Amino acid sequence: MTVWDDLVGQQRVSEQLTAAARDADALVTAAATGAPAPTASKMTHAWLFTGPPGAGRHQAARAFAAALQCVSPDRALGGAPGCGFCDGCHTALIGTHADVSTITAVGAMILVRDMRDTVRKSFTAPANGRWQVILVEDAERLNESSANAVLKAVEEPAPRTVWLLCAPSVEDVLPTIRSRCRHLNLSTPSVAAVADLLVRREGVEPDVAAAVARATQGHVDRARRLATDPAARERRAAVLKLPLRVDDVGSALKAAQELVDAAAEDARQLAEQMDTKETDELKAALGAAQGGRLPRGTASVVKDLEDMQKRRRTRTQRDSLDVALTDLTSFYRDVLALQLGSRVALANTDAEDTLERLARGSSPESTLRRIESIAACRDALDRNVAPLLAVEAMTMALRAG
Repeated sequence: MTVWDDLVGQQRVSEQLTAAARDADALVTAAATGAPAPTASKMTHAWLFTGPPGAGRHQAARAFAAALQCVSPDRALGGAPGCGFCDGCHTALIGTHADVSTITAVGAMILVRDMRDTVRKSFTAPANGRWQVILVEDAERLNESSANAVLKAVEEPAPRTVWLLCAPSVEDVLPTIRSRCRHLNLSTPSVAAVADLLVRREGVEPDVAAAVARATQGHVDRARRLATDPAARERRAAVLKLPLRVDDVGSALKAAQELVDAAAEDARQLAEQMDTKETDELKAALGAAQGGRLPRGTASVVKDLEDMQKRRRTRTQRDSLDVALTDLTSFYRDVLALQLGSRVALANTDAEDTLERLARGSSPESTLRRIESIAACRDALDRNVAPLLAVEAMTMALRAG
């Protein structure tokens, strides 16, 4: 197993990153031993990973970070960095490597205060790894101040610092930042490739793997969750029943409330798993006395953590809603395909009877209007419109479409 094994359907990207990791390894070795450095290095100090949701932007960046930190002895014998089992690879992949910092948006935006310590760290030498790696998973969520902080760090990086930025497209990143990055664009992996990964790595039955890969249209993370989480499958089944439940105003408003409540419950469950553990670990690190009493002057640190957790819960709820809206879009896309007699394979074969019923009972024009109403709901959520208001407007449009 290597660090690239979970990067599905991205052979070209894997080859480019492997070549860059080889040259990066040679650069560090040359600096340490005085050996000649590569004359035409494929390594650079900043990378931008783009691609549609589910393509594996984060996985590619994380795999590259691991390859840069690889300390396998096989490298000296000509092996490619990124063995997947040495201490450098392992800790980078699971997120505990001291020289791999990960920035993820916990709210709608990445604030400059969230970036300040990381930017400062980027100007220092690696503590014990081969490179100082800064991975920004949601570069499209940098606000003006935090983006300018990143720009200054990318313009004049430390000699052994690497920035890895992930975003849906190059247009989502400031031109001044993306002009200083090497761009790698990932494509959506095939349904067959995702199904194969689920069978090999998760032990999922082949027919189940094929069904969830088809339902998520090649989105690796969502396919994995559908295959392994019964609650996720129940939520998706409920969403696919919504088009038949919005017959009148009352049912449309009720469906909207249930959709928002389900997203809030999903966020609450995730928060329960993470918040208590984070708070206990922080209090222990601060030296809290028995009974949870904090040392003098440390209460503000716990308050900062609580504020971060609140922002994360809000974003998690919106992300859960976005998954439901994606499923609805896929559903109506299948309805439209049936109405137009398209030969495109249906994504939601488990709801084929419902699809055919709606296809017979409406026109392609009304289906397109419904798809547009879902897109309008997603835009409203991005603008921080109250979730219930945005979803109610959508379900009313689905009813009237």
